[in-house]
Amino acid sequence: MTDAELIARVLVGDDRHAFAELVRRHQSAVRACLRRLTAGNHALADDLAQETFVLAWRNLRSFRQEARFSTWLYRIATNCWLADRRKRKETLLGDDADAVADDEPDGGGGGDGIADHARGASLKVDMERALGVLSEAERAAIVQCYHNDLSHEEAAFVLGCPVGTVKTHVHRAKQKLRLALASWASE
Repeated sequence: MTDAELIARVLVGDDRHAFAELVRRHQSAVRACLRRLTAGNHALADDLAQETFVLAWRNLRSFRQEARFSTWLYRIATNCWLADRRKRKETLLGDDADAVADDEPDGGGGGDGIADHARGASLKVDMERALGVLSEAERAAIVQCYHNDLSHEEAAFVLGCPVGTVKTHVHRAKQKLRLALASWASE
């Protein structure tokens, strides 16, 4: 069954099983998107993912199918993240972008994979820190265009801004990431 057919079943018959299937199909991508937006904070990303799907359930009637369902979900997820950021800034009177949560357990492979795992873990931490130096708008644009593989036009829809603005944010973010990750280029 396609997403459109499942959405129709939800809207016409209040079919909770159809919505559960939509959640099952898209929850991993939404969580991954939010984990990047939250600079690796898995607990916060999972909370925001849950909020995303609650809002999607409540507002499904407003989905006009002008974009893919996944794009619409990314927009809701991004708005949840931005609302949480605003709330945290008001509460904490500061920015927690430098806080990096790494909930991944240390690897347990064979002896040959230990160096590769350590290198990968190091790159992951460096990438999360590099994403932390980006502005919210730059980070959101990079996540939408490169992680979620959206076109600039789709990212503009998700972020609610003009296409030119998305392109500018992506360009600036790539420059900052190139500088922050320069040490990896020489390896």
